[in-house]
Formats: sequence, C-alpha cells, structure tokens
Amino acid sequence: MKSDSGLQQRIDQVLTPQLLSMRAYHVPDRSGLIKLDAMENPYSWPPEMVDEWLECLRQCTVNRYPDAGANALKQRLRQVDNIAEELGLLLGNGSDELILLILMAIAKPNATVLAPSPGFVMYRQIADSLGLQFVDVPLRADNFALDMPAMRVAIERYQPAVIFLAYPNNPTGNLFNREAMLEILELAPGLVVSDEAYAPFADASMLADQEKFPSLLVMRTVSKLGLAGLRLGYLIGHQAWIEQLDKIRLPYNINTLTQISAEFALVRQAVFDRQSQAIKQDRERLFQDLKQLENCQVFPSHANFVLFRVKGVTGAEAFESLKDNAILVKNLSSSHPLMQNCLRVTVGTHEENRLFVECLKTILAV
Repeated sequence: MKSDSGLQQRIDQVLTPQLLSMRAYHVPDRSGLIKLDAMENPYSWPPEMVDEWLECLRQCTVNRYPDAGANALKQRLRQVDNIAEELGLLLGNGSDELILLILMAIAKPNATVLAPSPGFVMYRQIADSLGLQFVDVPLRADNFALDMPAMRVAIERYQPAVIFLAYPNNPTGNLFNREAMLEILELAPGLVVSDEAYAPFADASMLADQEKFPSLLVMRTVSKLGLAGLRLGYLIGHQAWIEQLDKIRLPYNINTLTQISAEFALVRQAVFDRQSQAIKQDRERLFQDLKQLENCQVFPSHANFVLFRVKGVTGAEAFESLKDNAILVKNLSSSHPLMQNCLRVTVGTHEENRLFVECLKTILAV
C-alpha cells in the first residue's frame, strides 16, 4: 500500500482546491437528547393515519424504478399550494438538491452567487463546492433586515447570476420587507430564488409575484411541515427555467417510498395544518417566556424556531450546559459576526419547550 503521505499527495493533485479547503457539514449525534436544533415538526402522525400509511405502502413496488416525473405527487403539490398549471414544477431530494441544480446551471466562469448573511449555510457550501464566487451582504445589525443600500451596491458591482432570499430567513427567523424583496427583483440581472422553507409558519409568499417577475423561482420543502424524513423539496417557476434545470436533474431522484408517502400525507393536509397552527401558538408562548428571562435577548420569528442571544455566559457555554441537561439546540456563536453569543431553538412540544426554558433560566441566572 502507498504511504499516507503519498495518498495525501494524490488527493491534493486530483481534488479541487475549493473542496480541499472546505469543511463537511456536521450533523450532531442526538442520541438521548431532546432535539431542538433542526427545525423539525415535533409532532408525529396520529396512530390511525400511520396504519393507513402502512397499508398504502403494501402497494409499493420497490423492485421497480419510481415514476421518473413523479407526476401524481406533482399534481398533489399543485393542489395543496394552488400552483398554476402554466408554472413549471421541479422536485428535488430536499431543497439542498434544488440549490445544487440551480448553481450547477449557472456555473460559468466568474459567475457570482449573492445572498444576505447570516443565511442558510447551504447557499455558500454548495457555491464553494462548485468553485463559484459567493458574495454575502450582511443584514442590518439592529433588526436583521435587508441592508438595501449595501444590496444595491453589491448587485450593481457583482451582477449576480442568482440571488437567494430566504423568506423567512434562517437563522434569524424574520421576514424581509416585501418592498425590499420587490426592489431586488427589479434590480437583479439573473435569477432570484425566494426560499420559502418555513412557509407553513409565515403566512407570506412571493408565489403570486411570478407572473410579473418571470426570473423569480419559489423554493419550498415539506420538511418543516412535518415530513423531514422524506427529503422532498420543490421549485416553482416559469416553464422556461424549469425545463432547463430539469436537464441536469438526475433521473429517479425522488424515490418510490417518498412519492407514495408524500402524496398520502398531502391528501391529509388538514393534519399538518393543525400541527402548524399549534407550532405558531407555541412559538409565541416560547418567545414570551424567553423575553422574561434575565440575560436573554430574543428576536421575533415567523418560522418554527426562535433566535436568542445570551448574556453573562458565552453562547458556547450556554450550548454545552443545555446539552449537559440533554437538550440540543443550535450554537450559532461562531457562524457570523452578527451571531455573537446567539443560539437557535426549534419550537418543540409543550413539555420540551418548558424543560428548555426552565433549564436556560437556571443557566442564565448568573
């Protein structure tokens, strides 16, 4: 066998500099922990619904390839989201695959990807992996709103091939000003993606603006709704864009189990609507509870999580103390200068939220 140094030399020669300089996205071990770090719906399906689902899966022919176009699932998504037939619809293995497809499609020399920051980490992660120039425009420090003077300058200077706008934004949880979003659509020389992963909790969307702005793509997922394990994202846009992106979508990217399960679940949309409503109510209760805590600054949210900043202890210390008490949240302290001592907590069940708040109260009582 070749020596380790010889193998490393070969790796350095073969792989791209961008890949070699990157760090893998880390998913922490959640064994034995109350998991409030990944924006998942905390509620499981009703038992009778699970029984119906298992019966439905008996019809699944896993020895055959899935429907390559996932046509039945697409029609169900059109009905649930009231997507016009003239708009194109592209499905992905989660939103991550759709981001990858978009960035692969625009990967010309000197192409630029632009997004506000802090934002969804995968915009930069995937852009870096493809060797694309990624430009981030910091949000306003006082309220995490879009810094429009800075956005105007960046758009004019870099002429981005695509701009990602998370609506609401992750990790801050706020909805960007609609008039600012529309101005960016007017200024953008390329694609604009409205990433609406948290649409079930936001009561806001740019979907109706696609008629006026044909270069607007709306990206959604069923993960936050309550189907994270199925890994299904979808992209809505003008047929001309969708047809081009579909050329680089790998065949059979949505497996048979996901297609059957997602269609089954979306027929029962009322179940998830009730859960989303409960999460929104619990989000407000959690927000108010955190506001009462000493040494805690909490930020308003339109998503299924809440961002907060700790005082008296560092974000890392608060994170580790929560983890020591079997509660896992997301430590964002080192992710961006605006996130100093910030943590993000997913809205859990009543009991999970109560345990989290009581534990944090003890940690911050310094």
